[in-house]
Amino acid sequence: MIKTILVATDGSQAAASAEEFGLALAGRLQANASGITVIEDRDVRAPKVDGLATSTFPETELQAYYRVRTDAVAQRFAQRAQSAGTSATCDVASGIADEIVIERSQTSDLVVVGRNGKGEPYSGSLVGSTTNRLIRKTSRSTLVVPSGGSLSGPIVLGFDGSPGSRIAANLAVELANGLGEAIHVFVDSKDKGRAVSRFEEVRQLLGPLADAVRETSSTLGRPDVKIVDAAKEARAGVIVMGAFGRNRISEYFLGSNAASVVRTSPVSVLLAR
Repeated sequence: MIKTILVATDGSQAAASAEEFGLALAGRLQANASGITVIEDRDVRAPKVDGLATSTFPETELQAYYRVRTDAVAQRFAQRAQSAGTSATCDVASGIADEIVIERSQTSDLVVVGRNGKGEPYSGSLVGSTTNRLIRKTSRSTLVVPSGGSLSGPIVLGFDGSPGSRIAANLAVELANGLGEAIHVFVDSKDKGRAVSRFEEVRQLLGPLADAVRETSSTLGRPDVKIVDAAKEARAGVIVMGAFGRNRISEYFLGSNAASVVRTSPVSVLLAR
């Protein structure tokens, strides 16, 4: 059950979408929400200069600047929460952002984070570095929100029969009930018989929602591309899938399909753990 939601924010455009998404989700699910924003050590600490003659690093000034900035981020979060009808607040911390978020999330059921960080306009990466580290190391279910992501539209469940996808199915049911949205199940299998058995399994997991479920399967192409296509076609608000696929042993911290979907999806992705 999702009763507590932690929203990680850095004030960026994607983080603003994550704030709105997380607070709206908390309201719809009647969950408690809180926020966290971090003054990154790397932004305020002097770099190693290896004996080079350089001017004095303005550490004090940078700390003061980033403190003012993070206080403004926390204030914006509180204002958004008030507009959403909740009294949620946002804490300010200092350190390594992904490590602090992981530590704070231990008492939360779900972490919500923007896909790109404050360096988004200058980065060629489709996933911000902090978000990338967070989703690879955390033990909590994490919802990754792209810029402009909104809480509207059906839920697309990616199901491959793995333990993670079974957790994802349970979360999809909770979201469907709380948001009043339909579930579209996507199954990828090169074997049609296996696809049939997976649909049978997921119907049992979805329980009373089974009659309303829309089912899509694919035997051709890459599953990560197909599930994103399915979400686009359904005009989905969120994709729910396991953070780890069936080949977890051969993958590093995050399933390859999950990582690819997070990078390329135009809608929010909930990685279930």
